[in-house]
Amino acid sequence: MSKRSSVASPPARYLFSALLILALGGCQTTGIEDITGALGGKSDTAGWADAKPEAKPDMDALRERYRAKPGDPNVALEYGKALRQTGQRAQALAVLEQAVLAHSTNKALLAGYGRALADSGSFQQAFDVLGRAHSPEDPDWHILSAQGAALDQLGRNEEAQQYYGAALKIVPDEPSVLSNLGLSYMLQNNLPRAEETMRRAHERNPTDSRVRANLALVLGLQGKQAEAETMVKADLPPDQAAAKVTALRQLLVKKQQRAEK
Repeated sequence: MSKRSSVASPPARYLFSALLILALGGCQTTGIEDITGALGGKSDTAGWADAKPEAKPDMDALRERYRAKPGDPNVALEYGKALRQTGQRAQALAVLEQAVLAHSTNKALLAGYGRALADSGSFQQAFDVLGRAHSPEDPDWHILSAQGAALDQLGRNEEAQQYYGAALKIVPDEPSVLSNLGLSYMLQNNLPRAEETMRRAHERNPTDSRVRANLALVLGLQGKQAEAETMVKADLPPDQAAAKVTALRQLLVKKQQRAEK
């Protein structure tokens, strides 16, 4: 049996919290797949390292559509996605769970439900449901990456890396998957490899603030604080940049304090 690094430990949990602090602000959701993975249908790439945040949904209109057609799987999926996007995770989980009960073979719904389960912290169940959403004969890299993210949360980093590797066979050098893989290496404390992987992600999508935040964290953890702070400040208003630099410095101080104990 392979040696596992547990993300349930306080240091690893703190690192995930740091990712939230360093991430872009606004109304993004921050479930695990938003931290270390992307998932959903093939057109749904809302993960930590996606290129652009989505426009705010018209919740009133979507709510009315769902009330009019609660049994329509497409409407339920769209409404559930919008609920997640606006941070209403418990409601999203309830909507998608109900839809999956009525449409148990709908792969898009299963993917959305898996995402909502990950939001709620049910990572093993999320992994299992995502497996039902995936067809080996028609592999979906978004779901493979999301399964990797769930495994990382379960402390099964080596297994997670196999899923990221499978996703990268479909989309070589996809920045969001590379970013997830880099974070997985970080959780194993393999910081040089994490940095190498994060740099590849950043090179392929240098405008993505979430990828930059992940790279900055890995750089900071290796003591490359000046470069990390430069990375954090890129393209941010001065007040936001200052807040994120402060968060990064606090993280590094706490990491040093733990190391000295």
